[in-house]
Amino acid sequence: MNYGISNLSIIPVRVEPSEKSEMATQILFGEHFEMREQMVGWTNVKLAYDGYEGWIDTKMATPIHPRTLTKIENSPMAVTSDIITIVPVNDEQNLMLVAGSTLPVWRPYLKQFSVIRDTYLATGEVVYGDLKNPREIIIQQALKYFNAPYLWGGRTPFGVDCSGLTQIIYKMIGIKLPRDASEQVNVGTAMSFVDEAEPGDLAFFDDEEGNIVHVGIIWKRNKIIHASGQVRIDNVDQFGIFNIDTQRYTHKMRVMKKIIT
Repeated sequence: MNYGISNLSIIPVRVEPSEKSEMATQILFGEHFEMREQMVGWTNVKLAYDGYEGWIDTKMATPIHPRTLTKIENSPMAVTSDIITIVPVNDEQNLMLVAGSTLPVWRPYLKQFSVIRDTYLATGEVVYGDLKNPREIIIQQALKYFNAPYLWGGRTPFGVDCSGLTQIIYKMIGIKLPRDASEQVNVGTAMSFVDEAEPGDLAFFDDEEGNIVHVGIIWKRNKIIHASGQVRIDNVDQFGIFNIDTQRYTHKMRVMKKIIT
């Protein structure tokens, strides 16, 4: 198998091998992937983090040796938590990493990470290892995305969809979630009552056909952080999300799940 890594801030992953095709998700810096089918200018990839598949511009892929892949997969995951982390490359160039980026082969005492043969210094906030207060971190990080615009397939503070938000925030506490809300709903333990929810728990919402179409992060009592038009805070109860601007229900509650035990 051939593998690659993102050495760019963001790589769009498209449904079809075309710039005009819908963006299904994004690969953030430091995330690696299996490179599969090849077409002229395009490579079909499967993301190692969540198994998502799609097409990327071949020029954006940085191939990695199997030994490098083993080193990456055997290292503890380190994730940037600042909205933007500036990493110096040399006197003239920087890397710009968005929140949720992976720092491969992280060496915490040196604050260094490595991609291929290059080693970089990252002085921003990095989340890694065992965390004492994961729920507090979830809310702290989710609130940083407040007012971020909604973007289908987005996973960054500059454009994010509902499940991209929950996936990236949970990535910051070392918990892997699937990419889509329809799959995220299968993770965790269901709660019977809204009052059982704690900060950081997830709430899922369905459409008239019963399909899961939306997800959000419970903040405090009867408040939810979610991406709908933008990342916003609304009221939530057993019926669903009540938009505080329009004064009406916008999403119908299906189930609430406790991911953190």
